[in-house]
Amino acid sequence: MTDSNTTKHLYQPTSPNLWQGRVDHEDGEAGRRFHQTVKVINADRASNDQPGMVILGFCCDQGVLRNKGRIGAARAPDLIRKALANTAWHLNNPSPLYDGGNILCRDHDLEASQKELADHIYTALEQQSKVLIFGGGHETAWGSFQGLARHLHNKVKTPKIGIINFDAHFDLRSYSKDNNHYPGSSGTPFRQIADHCQLLGWPFQYACLGVSRASNTQALFNCAQQLQVFYREDHQLVTQQLDKRTTELLQFIDGCDYLYLTIDMDVFPAAAAPGVSAPAARGVSVEIIESLIQPILNAENSAGENKLLLADLTEYNPNFDIDNQTARLAARLAWQISHSMLD
Repeated sequence: MTDSNTTKHLYQPTSPNLWQGRVDHEDGEAGRRFHQTVKVINADRASNDQPGMVILGFCCDQGVLRNKGRIGAARAPDLIRKALANTAWHLNNPSPLYDGGNILCRDHDLEASQKELADHIYTALEQQSKVLIFGGGHETAWGSFQGLARHLHNKVKTPKIGIINFDAHFDLRSYSKDNNHYPGSSGTPFRQIADHCQLLGWPFQYACLGVSRASNTQALFNCAQQLQVFYREDHQLVTQQLDKRTTELLQFIDGCDYLYLTIDMDVFPAAAAPGVSAPAARGVSVEIIESLIQPILNAENSAGENKLLLADLTEYNPNFDIDNQTARLAARLAWQISHSMLD
């Protein structure tokens, strides 16, 4: 990390007070909870003691605002932390779990915040840690991928990065590269990633699962077809077709050397996730999403190393949540991902 005034302006360490919850001393190690496991670090001043998993918050919804959505997701990271803090811990000798703090968006400068996020992700990956990010709007994804791409750029000539997005939307909207007319937003990250891959000469391997045809224009479907996106619509992600979807997903994973998992909370039905910018009238059930996430978490390369290096949870909007329902769902997904990354 640099020590510039800009960096300090955009970075904020997490308050240890967020990680609080029940303590069952009488149960010893078997009674541990998430808040008793995480180590809060100041990523501007300290390196991780040893490789593990780093949690980062991206406190930004400027991309949602640019995309004409309902803002509020900037408040999400700390609320997900609070919901996650009291969950039970089931790993006996896990790798270390760090909380690396929050990246902020100042003065509506989305691009600076995305670059700052990428810097922190790059640092964590260079230290051999996995990364879990709490967004923020789905503009998080462009910052996430930049950090991962920089990490792999000097290590692999042509990395095959599989991007797996559970989302009601493709997020492949057009944008202007000079940011003058149609700047990047929460609706453009995977179009930006596609262009970045083309610039680097890398394959663009993008799977979008849970797409709502009612919420994506024909232009977006045309773009997905042109970019050879693997996608399945929300009505295709049902119990009767789960085996088929799992087989397809495993085939996609087999063609990738590394994986980046991103989950937009608006992929779930509004009844399960009311606290999002764009609630889903139909959506995909929690059970189906959890089942499809597991093969991603289990994926290994020929050396027995996990393919998944990076994951993020986006679009949780506390302004529209009911009884912290969406926060708890995001925390449950974070719990599932973190237990796999640290095992």
